[in-house]
Amino acid sequence: MNKPFDPVAHARAVVEAYLTASMIPDPETAATYVAPDLRLTFTGGRAFSGPADATAFNAKRYRWVKKRFLRTDAALDPETGEVRVFNTGHLYGEWPDGTTFDGNRYIDTFLVRDGLIVATDVWNDSAEILLARAGLAEAPL
Repeated sequence: MNKPFDPVAHARAVVEAYLTASMIPDPETAATYVAPDLRLTFTGGRAFSGPADATAFNAKRYRWVKKRFLRTDAALDPETGEVRVFNTGHLYGEWPDGTTFDGNRYIDTFLVRDGLIVATDVWNDSAEILLARAGLAEAPL
């Protein structure tokens, strides 16, 4: 007997595949999981048109960066059929000067419609960590 389609499980799988491709980084594969009119917003309100733009931004901020997933949660909007997905965890990698980091908290939110990511918002502690490294933090981290 065929299992019925589960839009929540499918949306979670799409998001995790997108994030995995993004962290390789492989923006071409990541782009296969997004709608043509993707709205991609990074911390600070930086708007990008697609995964290649985000990869280029990350290449300036980090020597390399990866995500350690802690959770991926999702909820279906029964009226629209859209699924809101939340992926949280920690970034780890190297800053441009070669200093390693780990434990940099992040949460990414996604809106998945018809099996494709149509919007994502990215939040993490990188800016606060960089301020602290520059001696500009208002309080210790």
